[in-house]
Amino acid sequence: MSHLSKQLLAELEAQLRSEQQSIETKLSANDHYGLNGSVSDNTSELSTVDNHPGDIGTEVFERGKDVALTNHDELRLTRVKDALDRIAAGSYGYCLTCDQPIDIERLRAIPETAYCKDHSPQSRVSRDRPVEELVLYPPFGRTSLDERADETEFDGEDAWQIVESYGTSNSPAMAEEDEVDDYNDMEIEASNELDGFVEPYESFVATDIYGRNVVFYRNGQYRKHMSATEHLESEDSLGDGPNIY
Repeated sequence: MSHLSKQLLAELEAQLRSEQQSIETKLSANDHYGLNGSVSDNTSELSTVDNHPGDIGTEVFERGKDVALTNHDELRLTRVKDALDRIAAGSYGYCLTCDQPIDIERLRAIPETAYCKDHSPQSRVSRDRPVEELVLYPPFGRTSLDERADETEFDGEDAWQIVESYGTSNSPAMAEEDEVDDYNDMEIEASNELDGFVEPYESFVATDIYGRNVVFYRNGQYRKHMSATEHLESEDSLGDGPNIY
């Protein structure tokens, strides 16, 4: 015997048919979010082949959004139709996985559902990762040579750092390292690599051509050095560390 009364089943069926009609009307009225027309119709161009990709960037973005919205509505419409088929077959209201009755509250909230709460596919977060990550990991993939002690040549990371030095949309809050408060230190491993220097202090200490007028550049290496020095001096004051002169 079904756990759904005839009145409740009729109400749910009416709700499903109303949803079906609403989705079908929407898809028909907007030509599946404009996907029934070509990109050329939307851009008034004879062809998109001879154009630079950036020339139709907005159209490509909008096209992708329309595809996503259409897929969402069509998937929901499929689920609604399947629910109506289950009502006709007398199997509506029972989980397809465990064959147990679905809670009435869940059916009222999601009348097209075919699963109970415990077996809903949408209740589990997928751990599947894009296959591209196998190529992109580690950062810069096959072109990163930082991990090799015998390589000092110009690699993929160096190429990106040159481009990145002209500016990105990232802010210090998105930095790889902690306590980055300067946009100049935003570059990847900006404070770790000593381009043109041998010792870390050479990257923040400078003089004029006569070796006088010493100046300090308060970059990432400077702050790192000062932080380490303060830490050692605090240990020395406690008698736990060596003297620093």
